Amino acid sequence: MLTKKVKNRILFLTLFITILVVFIFYLAKILNNNLLFFKTPSDLIENQNIKIGKSIRLGGMVKKNSIVATSDEIKFIITDFKNEIIVSYKGAVPNLFLEEKGVVAEGFLKDKKYFIANRVLAKHDENYMPPELKEVIKNAK
Repeated sequence: MLTKKVKNRILFLTLFITILVVFIFYLAKILNNNLLFFKTPSDLIENQNIKIGKSIRLGGMVKKNSIVATSDEIKFIITDFKNEIIVSYKGAVPNLFLEEKGVVAEGFLKDKKYFIANRVLAKHDENYMPPELKEVIKNAK
């Protein structure tokens, strides 16, 4: 027969484990919803599971002669040398944003060929390239 002290310990331990499992579940769910994964244009065009309107990161190279700037918007094409996506961005771009240079744009897809960017990030060094992009370029050549 269990004493009252042992029953209280078992109850406390069960309650503690239940609360811990629920906490870990909600923490994982919140973190998963806030992740922005780096995708290439080929990933977005070929993948049927990409949701239109969901926040994502699009990375690749700015296509040569593709930058068109107006007073309130800049449009350019991001390529991975297999596929291309048109990007529209309203705001100031970084100083290192140039044609034939690496770029990562955060935003959402309007459709499979048109991306609305909320933020544009340019690489910080002329010799740096993300490993994922190096692999894509290597496979494309």
